[in-house]
Amino acid sequence: MPHISPVLAVIASIFGAMGVLVWRVREGRSAVTLRKIVIPPLGMSTGFCMFIVPTFRFPVLWSLVAFLIGALLLAYPLILTSKLIRVGDTVMVQRHSAFFFVVIALAAVRIFARSYFDQFLTIPQTGGLFFVLAFGMILRWRLSMLFDYRNIMRQPAFDSAQD
Repeated sequence: MPHISPVLAVIASIFGAMGVLVWRVREGRSAVTLRKIVIPPLGMSTGFCMFIVPTFRFPVLWSLVAFLIGALLLAYPLILTSKLIRVGDTVMVQRHSAFFFVVIALAAVRIFARSYFDQFLTIPQTGGLFFVLAFGMILRWRLSMLFDYRNIMRQPAFDSAQD
């Protein structure tokens, strides 16, 4: 398997983080729907097919630890900096000003952690491990959004003209 330069990996990670930031800005300008909350983790779950290939595999305990770190530790800042609000009949996401710093910090943690784990794991194993971590993070964040969305939708619509 060809070796990827660490500099190239960092550059790719930076471009990936920039892409996520642009995507989040665009996403924040449109109404939140049940579909927009549920589809990303469902789509991402297809990535587990990578583990059919033996070179991506690692011990199950590692998967559990990576998932829990993502779900319990790394999802927390995303949950704190994303809030759903009702605007008339629609639900919008209101990002805290620190949200983008959180995304950048998470990308930096990923870059440094990846450079550490690349010393002990193969590139496919490192990719698989970070996929599981990211899935745990996204799943918990989106489940939190789902519960908030359902609670907001149960409330009667607020008519701002009545103020």
